[in-house]
Amino acid sequence: MLSQLDAATLIGIDALKVQVETNVAGGLPAFTVVGLPDNAIRESRERILTAIRNSGFNLPPKKITVNLAPADVKKEGTAFDLSIAIGLLGSLQEVEHRLEGTLILGELALDGSLRRINGSLPVAMMAVKENIGRIILPETNAEEAAVAVSASGSGVEVFGVKTLSETVHLLRDGASFRPVTVDVERLFEEIPEYPVDFADIKGQATAKQAMEIAAAGGHNLIMIGPPGSGKTLLAKALPGILPPLTFEESLETTKIYSVASLLKNGQPLMTRRPFRNPHHTTSNVALIGGGTQARPGEVSLAHNGVLFLDELPEFTRNALEALRQPIEDREVTVSRISLTTRYPAGFMLVAAMNPSPAGALKDPDGNLTATPQQIQRYLSKISGPLLDRIDIHIDVPKVDNRELFSGSAGERSETIRRRVSAARDIQSKRFVDAGIHSNAQMTPKLIKRHCRLDKASADKLMDAMNRLSLSARAHDRILKVSRTIADLDASENIEMKHLIQAIQYRSLDRDFWNY
Repeated sequence: MLSQLDAATLIGIDALKVQVETNVAGGLPAFTVVGLPDNAIRESRERILTAIRNSGFNLPPKKITVNLAPADVKKEGTAFDLSIAIGLLGSLQEVEHRLEGTLILGELALDGSLRRINGSLPVAMMAVKENIGRIILPETNAEEAAVAVSASGSGVEVFGVKTLSETVHLLRDGASFRPVTVDVERLFEEIPEYPVDFADIKGQATAKQAMEIAAAGGHNLIMIGPPGSGKTLLAKALPGILPPLTFEESLETTKIYSVASLLKNGQPLMTRRPFRNPHHTTSNVALIGGGTQARPGEVSLAHNGVLFLDELPEFTRNALEALRQPIEDREVTVSRISLTTRYPAGFMLVAAMNPSPAGALKDPDGNLTATPQQIQRYLSKISGPLLDRIDIHIDVPKVDNRELFSGSAGERSETIRRRVSAARDIQSKRFVDAGIHSNAQMTPKLIKRHCRLDKASADKLMDAMNRLSLSARAHDRILKVSRTIADLDASENIEMKHLIQAIQYRSLDRDFWNY
């Protein structure tokens, strides 16, 4: 008998509906899966048959054929175990053999219990679009899927099950099961805790102000200073002053982490901005994304958050150059012969570096710690085009010992976050019809409209461009930062003081030897 039900496969961070057709017929015992399955699906034969028998169901020796449609799309992963098992039981008339409007996914253990799967949030979002009325998933995935249903306000029901036997019981008598629901508002009421508060960082008032500007406008930032000056600590404190995630941003971020299997148990939704800090030995594929199975990389895992690259010149040149396109386009395109996948990559790039390969540029006697050639070779690993894409360059000098031992505390992150959120609110209203949310995302057309300068300011900018030999891209970055500084001042127009401050944040376009 032929049995039919719905499942899903992941393509990038989105899900595609797959129809699982199972047929049990007479003939020599065999178990064949067709429809471009990967090795994990082909190996599911033993898991499924053993789980069915250990769940107490009789499975006679028959010829079993499973088709995963559409047959021209490659299917990956172990999430088809439960749908194939239910299809087999439907063909054996243990459950209803036609399950229209029901999507079933789950990985089976040999004892019939269910294990967590990846991508249940995008699967649930697809089910809502396809008007699928019921989703059955492992219990550990149910809340995550229920978030998408709650967001849509649709009538889709999500059920979490622990075992194959419980799934069969649900399909035979669904009245005794209640769908899973999630209170999304309650999830956002929980204030996220960040490991580092700006009040814990001694000194570095100038760097803290630059961090606030970067957070307010979503600007990329690079810090240059000797070891131990607090660059890493400042970067780790940055997420604490960023405005809270909106629900739409939270859904986007959660989809990526769901596909990458990085959501923790009991965490149905990401309510805290991500902070990714890859090691400098990270490969191009791990940083950008891709691979044989086309998985999101660090730039996508940092979407709506911060990507921190410590010791920037220690990264390979190829890896750094690969960042140029994601920074500009805010997405990554991974192309393969069979398909092209796009991953969002709207991150804030925060980088840190020493001014010399030896660490500090000068020793206590004022002598260079390395030869000029060694320093130039070290700095040349960061190309001009990449620096052009970084809006704010700041010096982070060694902290004065008097500040280090002083008992006074600086502003708390919460106080700074309120100012940042106020500036972001101004930008949200400004760009309500443009489809963007921050000054850093402005196109040349929007820069021309919202970053007008008076004649004196325009002359000052032209003079700076001539003296520093700035590119057209650096010109636009200066205007974007000026606009953010003006927003923090609640100023409608960009004034001369805002422009001068933005120009001062182009330190890598000036002389290195003053560090």
